Amino acid sequence: MALKIIFMGTPEFSVPSLKSIIDSGYKIIRVYTQPPKKKSRGQKIHKSPIHLVAETEGIEVKHPNYLSDEDYDYFLKNKPDLVVVVAYGKLIPKKFLDIRNLLFINLHASLLPKWRGAAPIERALLNLDKETGVSIMKITYGLDEGPYMKQVKVKIDKKTNAGELKTKLSSIGAQAVIDSLKTISLKSARFVNQDVSKSTYAKKIEKFETKIDWSKEAKDILGKINAFNPIPGAWFEYKNKRIKVLEADEVIKQGRAGEVLDDSLTVATGKNSIKILKLQKEGKNIVKAENFLAGNNIKKGSDLN
Repeated sequence: MALKIIFMGTPEFSVPSLKSIIDSGYKIIRVYTQPPKKKSRGQKIHKSPIHLVAETEGIEVKHPNYLSDEDYDYFLKNKPDLVVVVAYGKLIPKKFLDIRNLLFINLHASLLPKWRGAAPIERALLNLDKETGVSIMKITYGLDEGPYMKQVKVKIDKKTNAGELKTKLSSIGAQAVIDSLKTISLKSARFVNQDVSKSTYAKKIEKFETKIDWSKEAKDILGKINAFNPIPGAWFEYKNKRIKVLEADEVIKQGRAGEVLDDSLTVATGKNSIKILKLQKEGKNIVKAENFLAGNNIKKGSDLN
């Protein structure tokens, strides 16, 4: 069965899936992505990573603010067999999902039903999960509630950060998409309903969540540092300057929460301490702690609260 595919995606996370579909010889008749955005500096227009790949590959690309009646008519007229959605970033209207004989599948970066929603990677790290993964699911009306046909697990350790995990899941997810397309082509896809009782929600990250609270346990602060590395970065404020922490270790030292315990930037927390390894001052480059301390006077006994 030769599948006729529409692809929907936007960020860099989506790119390996789109390229894998193209490289595997499947026919993509159209790509949908989010509209180009103006960057404040110079008001230059920036197209999404998926937009750029589609143009390079000579595939028709659309970037509407919302799916319109014109798009709906295109779907009906061209009769795609499958719509593959990978981090598109917009909801798909019900009438599209109701098109007869058209399957919508989505690559989601968690082991559903855990971490449905917008920020599954960050929430898994904040929660100190030991594993996560990807799910290939059928899109239904509810948010990430559809049955899944394939899942691939990935281990998480204390050093795993969001940037690394996103890259890994993007690559693994691309292969999972190709495996799923083969199964669908053979008409042997089997979907498993999610266990609603085990569902959790990965709500969007709010700005206030990124600030480090030194009264929390060291392991939880490490989870926050990993979850927000590289973007937006977990941070503390010192002398009215925001400083992001990009890498740290837990050490067995005790002190008053927020107190700098030595001249190597070890900071006491609610339980144990954090030895900061890499950090970034506002407007500066990421540096190792020893290089940072050479130009910033944060001495033993300083209070970072």
